[in-house]
Amino acid sequence: MIWQGRLDGEELLHHRIFQRVKEENNYDTISTNDFVLHGFAVDEGVRRNKGRQGAKDAPDVIRKNMSNFPVIRPDFSLLDFGNITCEDGNLENTQNELAKNVSKVLLKGGKSLVLGGGHEVTFGHYRGVRTAFQEQKIGIINFDAHFDNRQPEDGVGASSGTGFWQIAQEGEINSLHIGIQRNSNTLKLFDTAHQFGMKYILADELFFENLPSIYERVNELAESVDFLYVTICMDVFNAAIAPGVSASAYNGIFADSAFMHVYRHILKNDKLIALDIAEVNPSFDIQDHTARLAASLANEWFMI
Repeated sequence: MIWQGRLDGEELLHHRIFQRVKEENNYDTISTNDFVLHGFAVDEGVRRNKGRQGAKDAPDVIRKNMSNFPVIRPDFSLLDFGNITCEDGNLENTQNELAKNVSKVLLKGGKSLVLGGGHEVTFGHYRGVRTAFQEQKIGIINFDAHFDNRQPEDGVGASSGTGFWQIAQEGEINSLHIGIQRNSNTLKLFDTAHQFGMKYILADELFFENLPSIYERVNELAESVDFLYVTICMDVFNAAIAPGVSASAYNGIFADSAFMHVYRHILKNDKLIALDIAEVNPSFDIQDHTARLAASLANEWFMI
């Protein structure tokens, strides 16, 4: 049993998340503002991208680390629709399955939370938002060390590094990428970002004194779109706090006050309808440090 924790009592004031989760398979049960969870237990895209495999095992580990957080909002509701897997290596079909399920959630008025899995979750999750809202403008905020805008290789296909290239092929891309590392992206990837109109904030720019400028850029994107989707690749964080990822970064950002101010500012936006967390790799984690951080980031949304 995954959803379990400390039981302090059955009254609402005692509740922890595990007491408020409902495991579901019927999308007709979703009500407006329910948080709806899918696990994307897939790292086929990481394999194709030549990364360290193991992220497919992350959704249940993150769930376990979410279970014991206290419930802050009395109206909090979390529906868990289980894991999507990719046993046959057909990533494209798996992404389409995720998109179909996410669109059902959003059309019911739910808030979509997806736990990866590799960052190939991005294209599937985005496509779900786009399927639900075909005429609206979708903004994407990506916390990541990488642009993930590689063109798919011939004979390999889509991967964890191609999501934003794929999104750009479907129309105008409206995105802001926070935490980008100069030493993790080639000049070609920077050039592609510029050509696609992908705005970005370097990891070196994410410090407390720079918050007004960062807020301005976040607000500029949010005001120009109808809905917001946030995707977090855990390799954006320093290996000291996130050792269990597909591609660790010695110089990644920290979940310090500057980051948390920016993150919470984004979560408070009423246009936010979808969020995912990718690239937790339990095989390389240390005492669930990375999974615990990922769980905390999801819980921040629950508490807004």
